[in-house]
Amino acid sequence: MENKCDVLIIGAGPAGIFTALEISEKNPELKILIVDKGRAIEKRKCPERAQGFCSKCDVCSITSGWSGAGAFSDGKLSLSPEVGGRVTDYMSWDQAQELINYADSFYLRFGARDVVYGLNNQKVEDIAYEASKYAIKLVPCPVRHLGTEHAFKVLKAMYDFLVSKPQVEFRELTKAEDLLVKDGKVTGAILNTKGEKYEVAADFVVVAPGRGGAEWLKAQTDKLNIITENNEVDIGVRVEVPNSIMDHLTKHLYEAKLVYYSDTFDNKVRSFCMNPGGVVSGELYDGEVAVVNGHSYADPKLKTQNTNFALLVSTRFTEPFNEPIEYGKYIARLANMLTGGGIMVQRLGDLLKGRRTDYDRLKKSTTEPTLKSAVPGDLSYVLPERYLRSITETLRAFDKIAPGLYSRNTLLYGVEVKFYSSKVKVNNNFETQISNLYAIGDGAGITRGLMQASVTGIVVARDILSK
Repeated sequence: MENKCDVLIIGAGPAGIFTALEISEKNPELKILIVDKGRAIEKRKCPERAQGFCSKCDVCSITSGWSGAGAFSDGKLSLSPEVGGRVTDYMSWDQAQELINYADSFYLRFGARDVVYGLNNQKVEDIAYEASKYAIKLVPCPVRHLGTEHAFKVLKAMYDFLVSKPQVEFRELTKAEDLLVKDGKVTGAILNTKGEKYEVAADFVVVAPGRGGAEWLKAQTDKLNIITENNEVDIGVRVEVPNSIMDHLTKHLYEAKLVYYSDTFDNKVRSFCMNPGGVVSGELYDGEVAVVNGHSYADPKLKTQNTNFALLVSTRFTEPFNEPIEYGKYIARLANMLTGGGIMVQRLGDLLKGRRTDYDRLKKSTTEPTLKSAVPGDLSYVLPERYLRSITETLRAFDKIAPGLYSRNTLLYGVEVKFYSSKVKVNNNFETQISNLYAIGDGAGITRGLMQASVTGIVVARDILSK
């Protein structure tokens, strides 16, 4: 095991992968070491999808490993700079769009489907016009949908391509414990592979740990006195309804990205990760907190009768609050406590009547839950009133453009939390105040999706190659 490299990449999600792809394409002589606390992609298997309940594995295969949370995600590539992060804080809109197109060419090269939703479609404009009548904003964004099964194949093709190169190495089940810095310049990191600690020297270190590594990155920035700022905290539920309620939107958009400001508290509420014909799923964050998610397959034979999507309330806290991750975990733990460790589900009708959903009431629902292990309960014991009221007011508004959404049989799963770290202060090339140390992707609080995370990797690679 060689412990010196030119570029050390911590985290094998899309940000890290695209850093490696761009460097290996432009300068194949540079030695690249990629590490991740999860497994290689072909070894990533989630027992829940076979047995119906979470096994609380030591390393969650849904959130960790090669390709990060993207391996088992719905595989939606947002092709507009307006969605999926804040890269336009670091570059012009045109530059961001050019980089998105470039990253998209890699996905196509490695097997992505050529179908794009919401592009040059008059129906999209009609939907946006109708939504505007009810103070709902439709965020226009072309989407390339890979599908869960195809996302896996595309990301595995990238893995096979990279590890076939003699100068690229991937180490699975490897945690980064500490970054090493001398005289204001990064020199490497202390790694831990299956219990064995050792130092790796590197000329450049790219920190791209994804949401699963956000807490570790926060600890490192605190230790190294790297400047950060609070990100928004996104907490909410995953909504599940029959396809018939959402088909007129998803047929043209695939994912309808809707924004509403709640009536009572004026909180921003947004739809996220919409999955037509999809499946609600659970995932384990940091080996201890069960949160809800969702995905869908591209194969029509694997489609369900339901559509699911997240409905998230965005809150930006001010001083003295500086622990967005801990706050999200606290809310999720409340749900886990009431369910014995699993995901909670409640009918909207029961929530509005102030009563708990039990198994008998759930059986009466005309919307059949796709997450069979979900435990009926009462979300009012979990989410603060501000969040619950904002969510129900938003569902009532969305019902105007998706009749039937504000129904007693609409299912709400809790909780969905997006663990964004405090945003790391970086320059326009995503380099921190420590020379040759870069922080990118979702874990650095800069992006919120596959495509913009990929873009940050390309920018970093080009900066490294220029030095």
